Amino acid sequence: MVQSSSSPGSYIYTSTRLRVRKSKLLTPAEYHRMLNMGLSEITRFIGETEYQKEVEELGTSFSGVDLIELALSWNLAKEYQRVIDMAPGTLKQFTKTYLERWDIYNVLTILRGKIQGLSEGKIKEVLIPAGSLNKMVLDRLLAEESCERVIDGLKNWHLEPVLQSHAAAAISSGSFSQMENDLYKKFYADLLKVEEQGVTGADQFIKFVKLEIDTLNTKTIFRMQADAVSKASRDLFIPGASFTLDELEQISGLSDQVEIIDALSARIRNEPLLIALEELREKKTTLNEINIKLTKAHLEQMERLSRIHPFSIHSVLVYLEKKKYEVANLRALARGKESQLPGDVIEQYLVI
Repeated sequence: MVQSSSSPGSYIYTSTRLRVRKSKLLTPAEYHRMLNMGLSEITRFIGETEYQKEVEELGTSFSGVDLIELALSWNLAKEYQRVIDMAPGTLKQFTKTYLERWDIYNVLTILRGKIQGLSEGKIKEVLIPAGSLNKMVLDRLLAEESCERVIDGLKNWHLEPVLQSHAAAAISSGSFSQMENDLYKKFYADLLKVEEQGVTGADQFIKFVKLEIDTLNTKTIFRMQADAVSKASRDLFIPGASFTLDELEQISGLSDQVEIIDALSARIRNEPLLIALEELREKKTTLNEINIKLTKAHLEQMERLSRIHPFSIHSVLVYLEKKKYEVANLRALARGKESQLPGDVIEQYLVI
């Protein structure tokens, strides 16, 4: 078994620092204040928070939504790097491994941007260089002239075989959805392999990974129901958590939402998710409302696990996830205000 050389004190110190960082995240009251602001007021407000340095640095070259987008991206990437730097022992290993999910996001964002003919600068605004593909690598990929050249530039990336297997069909059709599905399935399969490696603390990390897989699969089932998919596709699901692929395919084939909730509730042992499912049983909701409710349940369970195991990977991951959704909320606010959407409409897309 691999043992951590870090002392218990370093884990306590890191967990304490992350609790302080988490306490500085924006509150529901602050989001509600911003819902009543204009775009320029939101920019000023953000510039007085933890995003102050990025807003000031970029404010001379950018404005409006572009300024907010880039400031948020820079801040998130730098904050994730700070967490990696402070995490001791196996917490660092788990954190770096999990943050490689941003590699998938960045590669797909670049590919989709190239297909759509977006400028390098516009694509770069929303990249989050927080994974193993650093800023230098991403800048090099951005400079490539085509999607084919981007993929060729990733020959040393461990997920490059997945890209190559879908490249021709994805570029020809302009759709990267199947490529995206398979990239994330491979990503989660690799995360689950940690359980076989005998790493100290892996049991808690695997508990988090399976929690996330259950949440993603549940969202997929409701999305398929909302889209009235006539034939269930097991390719859309991620294996390895509470359900087998056969079970997920069977549940997704149910047409009645109450039957779906019954089938999910029979196996899931995540209390916040069970409560969320029961609430969905009682009334008709939109797909967006379902996704928001399931996301909140996921974050609540992560919070519970971090309290039960305060000096484990949960204390790191719950902060990383809450920080991610803070950035997503601020982006939704900025884009909504730019599109002149009413505050009550924008609020429906916030995880608060």
